[in-house]
Amino acid sequence: MELDKKQLDITIVKAKSGNQSAFSLLLDTFWLDVYNYQLKRTQNENDAEDITIRTFSKAFDKIAFYDDKYVFKTWLITISKNLHIDLLRKKNISISADTSEEQEKKAYLVADENPTPEDRIITEQNLAKLLRDIKQLKPKYQAVIQLRYFQELSYKEISEKMNEPMNNVKVTLLRAKKLLAAIIKKS
Repeated sequence: MELDKKQLDITIVKAKSGNQSAFSLLLDTFWLDVYNYQLKRTQNENDAEDITIRTFSKAFDKIAFYDDKYVFKTWLITISKNLHIDLLRKKNISISADTSEEQEKKAYLVADENPTPEDRIITEQNLAKLLRDIKQLKPKYQAVIQLRYFQELSYKEISEKMNEPMNNVKVTLLRAKKLLAAIIKKS
């Protein structure tokens, strides 16, 4: 999706005032640019996606400080580059206490919410289809959807449970919903 300069400026002003649909539009517009940039740097889809989520989280958190004399995409890429450098430094400084396997195992433990026998057949069919669609998502997206919509946790509770900043949770959930919508649209 491309925005012309005027549309982009209006969207940024709205985002600065906290408009969620403006954030969503910026995410849609620039996600692939930032993701592809990180994919070239990291050569790893998961790392690229994580850094991209952190990039948008930080950008949305600091959008009030964005100066429109700079190109917005360049601003995002700079944030992304700096986050990647910070992550590399942390990896070099700390002894690799890699819990990624443990975290992946936890992500696969997403509860299968089967409908009760009392539910009507149409509800069962719709829920079963939705669950199949959700299972096509990456585990971290499944987990955040599970926590938000099936366990009905708040952003703060999800943030604490996943040990992630609240802005990361919001961006991850937004991305998960968009990916799920695309899956549902296909089927």
